Amino acid sequence: MTLIHPTAIIEKGAEIDTSVTIGAYSVIGPHVQIGAGTTVGPHTVIEGRTTIGRDNSIFQFSSLGGVPQDKKYAGEPCELIIGDRNTIREFCTFNIGSPGGGGVTRVGDDNWLMAYVHLAHDCIVGNHTIFANNSQLAGHVEVGDWVILGGFTVVHQFVRVGAHGMTAMCSLLFADQPPFVMSQGQPAQARSMNFEGLRRRGFSPERISAIKAMHKALYRDDLTLEQAKTRIGDIEDTNPEAAADVAMMLTFLDDVSPQRGIVR
Repeated sequence: MTLIHPTAIIEKGAEIDTSVTIGAYSVIGPHVQIGAGTTVGPHTVIEGRTTIGRDNSIFQFSSLGGVPQDKKYAGEPCELIIGDRNTIREFCTFNIGSPGGGGVTRVGDDNWLMAYVHLAHDCIVGNHTIFANNSQLAGHVEVGDWVILGGFTVVHQFVRVGAHGMTAMCSLLFADQPPFVMSQGQPAQARSMNFEGLRRRGFSPERISAIKAMHKALYRDDLTLEQAKTRIGDIEDTNPEAAADVAMMLTFLDDVSPQRGIVR
């Protein structure tokens, strides 16, 4: 038996697993799908074409699946897709996608999204991320796996944050942040690499040494971005264990917009 509070409003057409819990005064729209084991707190609104996976914890007063805050949006059937085992705390606002950005806002698995987090249209969030209170993503932002955003971090539209990166509290990102980088400031500047986070995730000393060499090429040796990419490509020859890390960094850097650049 589905555990739905009698004051909740479930519109006809919603697909809700029988193990889902929905709190008092919540509203679930007709195009919503919610997977097994998910808990929806009281006073929550889930609308639009929103698909939510298994075992998510959605706290009270969140608004998920609202239309984009984009004047060009004209009611097109866009989506919000949320994976499994995410924690979504109070007052979070996640919008559906827009036709100009692929039509989907997507959140992966095992993310910890604290109070007042905002995901605008067409944002892509990976897995195992932590967004501290009031982290705000403008439209079309991409955030890689294992990223940690400090409280009140603001990310400009179309900016990418590479995997394993971290921002300090109140950081303002106007440029792409490569994988592993820690940044701070308004605008954000690269301060170091997230070495402690990598150790906690089981990165070997050899891989961390290679990432230190990448940091040196990007930020310490006064190289252009193209020169740094060549230097980073050579790291794999002396440290084959870091081949996947090198490939991830080069793939990210190859897609950097010349107009936006990377945090420096």
